[in-house]
Amino acid sequence: MTLGIWLVRPEAEALAACLAARLQGVVHRPVGEQKAQFAQAYRRHTQWIFIGASGIAVRFLDGLAQDKHSDPAVVVLDEAGRFAVSMLAGHEGGANALAYRVAASVGAVPVVSTASEALKPLVVGIGCRKDVSPERIEAAVRLALGEHGIDQVREVATVDLKANEPGLLAFCAAFDLPLRVFARATLAARPWVSKPSDWVRQNVGLDGVCEPCALVASPRGRLLVPKTSLDGVAVAVVQDQWMEI
Repeated sequence: MTLGIWLVRPEAEALAACLAARLQGVVHRPVGEQKAQFAQAYRRHTQWIFIGASGIAVRFLDGLAQDKHSDPAVVVLDEAGRFAVSMLAGHEGGANALAYRVAASVGAVPVVSTASEALKPLVVGIGCRKDVSPERIEAAVRLALGEHGIDQVREVATVDLKANEPGLLAFCAAFDLPLRVFARATLAARPWVSKPSDWVRQNVGLDGVCEPCALVASPRGRLLVPKTSLDGVAVAVVQDQWMEI
């Protein structure tokens, strides 16, 4: 898959350069009438990051979409890098996954509205030791979930220190789960944890990882399963409260 980055205004050049470097994308810097240029470039890539307002993106996409199985994935990112919105070809085309990748690369909030993801009520927070295998992560997650299945999990959340942890990435890939990454400063703003860890405090600078990650990822949720540890992996589960209504 190839990634195109459409730069609506030159003011967002630094953001586009950051995305291009971190996600291996090609930046398009149009001059003049942009809508026609975007239409010509639309099929050149299988994925697009559109840096600009969602209203502009909607107008540019007008008449271009044909089929969710073949349309390029489109994610809209505002110029401040706050929200990465899965706009087109969300599940089948990979825009949902791309939204999480964009969000992780610039510290944005991923916005996904497809029913297949939105109706999953659980968020799993994970903290783990270095080089933990995906099998050990899976075992810890299944222990924490209990009677709930992995198919009920909407996303996995972790701290930025673990953003590239091989076992965690492999686990998420195996179960097609998006990984949401939070900066340590963001997690420190929600310091409460049920079981503070001296090891985590010394090595990460936080009292805990899994519970804050899950709670920040689902701010309207409640802690369904507090920190559960198994073989170097700590897991917490948060459930959306609206599912209990």
